[in-house]
Amino acid sequence: MCGLAGILGPWNEERSALLAAMGESLRHRGPDDEGLWNPQGPLGLVHRRLAIVDLSAAGAQPMVSKDGRWILVFNGEIYNHRAIRLTLEGDGIGGWRGHSDTEVLLEAIAHWGFEAALQRCNGMFALAAWDVRRQELWLARDRTGEKPLYVGWLGGDLVFASELKALRRHPAWQHAVDPGAMSLMLSLGYVPAPLSIHPGVFKLPAASLVRFVLRDAASPPDAGDFAAMIKRYWRLEEIVDASLDDLWRESEVAALEAIQNLLDEAVAMRMVADVPVGALLSGGIDSSLVVASMARQASSSVRTFTVCFEEAGINEAEHASETALYLGTRHEVLPLPSGSALELVERLPEVYDEPFADAAQLPALLVADAARGQVTVVLTGDGGDELFHGYQRYLDGERLWARIGHWPEALRRGMAGSARGLAGITGTGAIAERLRRQAGRLGGGDFDDYYRRLLGFPGALPGAPPNRVPGFTWPRSPPRLREFGARMRFVDQALSLPEGIHVKLDRASMAAGLELRVPLLDHRLLELAWRLPPAWHAKGGVGKRMLRKLAERQLPQGLASRRKQGFDVPISSWLRGPLRTWAQDLLSPSAIAADPMLDAAAVERCLSEHLSRHADHGYALWALLMYRTWSLRYG
Repeated sequence: MCGLAGILGPWNEERSALLAAMGESLRHRGPDDEGLWNPQGPLGLVHRRLAIVDLSAAGAQPMVSKDGRWILVFNGEIYNHRAIRLTLEGDGIGGWRGHSDTEVLLEAIAHWGFEAALQRCNGMFALAAWDVRRQELWLARDRTGEKPLYVGWLGGDLVFASELKALRRHPAWQHAVDPGAMSLMLSLGYVPAPLSIHPGVFKLPAASLVRFVLRDAASPPDAGDFAAMIKRYWRLEEIVDASLDDLWRESEVAALEAIQNLLDEAVAMRMVADVPVGALLSGGIDSSLVVASMARQASSSVRTFTVCFEEAGINEAEHASETALYLGTRHEVLPLPSGSALELVERLPEVYDEPFADAAQLPALLVADAARGQVTVVLTGDGGDELFHGYQRYLDGERLWARIGHWPEALRRGMAGSARGLAGITGTGAIAERLRRQAGRLGGGDFDDYYRRLLGFPGALPGAPPNRVPGFTWPRSPPRLREFGARMRFVDQALSLPEGIHVKLDRASMAAGLELRVPLLDHRLLELAWRLPPAWHAKGGVGKRMLRKLAERQLPQGLASRRKQGFDVPISSWLRGPLRTWAQDLLSPSAIAADPMLDAAAVERCLSEHLSRHADHGYALWALLMYRTWSLRYG
């Protein structure tokens, strides 16, 4: 796990110092070592290393292939590097300098070519490779987007880095905000690829690669042009479409065995490290299954960590402790009192680099900081909901759309208006809030529009619909995928997972110099999950049926039947309590008036309705507050 940056462009005498400064800005991602390559250009690379596999100098980067043709900087892990090494040795490739996955990846690129090597990799990665012979720069990200990579054009240079803060070190950097990207962030809580919050700077999407030559540095593209440059080396829609022709035909018992075997393999691969390894344990099914697999395969007691809230009704620490005791782990509970929230909030702009608004980023930061004091690598249970139908919105959404989807759009819009009117009469309370939320969703023109509204923050603040922002295209599931729940899972795997969950986890863990690994997102498990019959995912209003059945066999009684909770953060109550003054100061009329991109009247109405409990705008306000804190830090 590391940080990387580079510059493609004409050489100048400040290049070495600039590369060093870019690398220094990424020190938190790689506190163990720094390496630079060829600052004289046309390409210069810098790498910050967090040593995980092969701690010796043989694993240092930038790394040059044995034939001298390829130079690589790499952030992530190739979990099947041992198997790839054996295949390379069968092809006559040998003379290894060490046992790092970086060296294996580099020689795989040199032997098979860039794209063919990526397709053989099981891992998480963002990387840059320079073909010295052809003078070509190749960039790529892993299949589900666990690791980030930004690309921008500044002063005649093409620059790229793991985080925006490295690009801001360039002397040609000028702060600007992309209105469409900001609007998407206020609607979804994040800026989706290929956009970034800054115009002219882009994120490489998951499962994609792009090639540049020197002349590309002088021709900055717009978002549409950049999207056209990108090639997908792995396509989720093709995986889903192929699964419809290859549905699971064996028994459910055989499917459970296949899932467990793949999970155990994925966990075993992700436990390989030359440093201490632990796990984040939420008390839910997904992380508990991962820890159970670790406990069976580990040679000593596994270290586990969980977060404890003081608010009633959202604390899973007791369940996590029960599971830890049952599995025999060395467990640590980390309290997050509401009074300490502001302390964490003040770190968020620096950690996340662009506006990001998943309130679970707070416990993610806390647990990463604490875990890093004990281990260098942690495994998590993320991804289980997206793969195995775990979110309640899947169950509620498909049930509602099955009832109303065939109604004329005009009728649904009329019902939405009636629901808003009834909510106004009702005033405050849970019923009124539910009416408001449903009113924002009923007016969807089709199912994709409905799910866009379901994922977004309803109607509290102005923002362009996600399908109308230049450069961004809402993911559409394959036409043959008819089942509503499956279509929601597709959107989440294509969008919410890489642009939301992975951003939250990567930045929080990397801020602490902690490597985070996600076994449930092994692409083989993802592909198997799509082959399962829809009825095996949910039954009787309960989702994640297959993982629950696995939990019944190996976890404490009652865990498998518990409703999903996760690291829910009481952000709505915090904004009315310990964070109230902070929020009012940031969103005061005078403060908002200084930002021409915000609607002061809409912001004032949103905050007032929330503080008076007339409505619950907690998530929408959090997105706005994250934009404001970021703007004050970088604007």
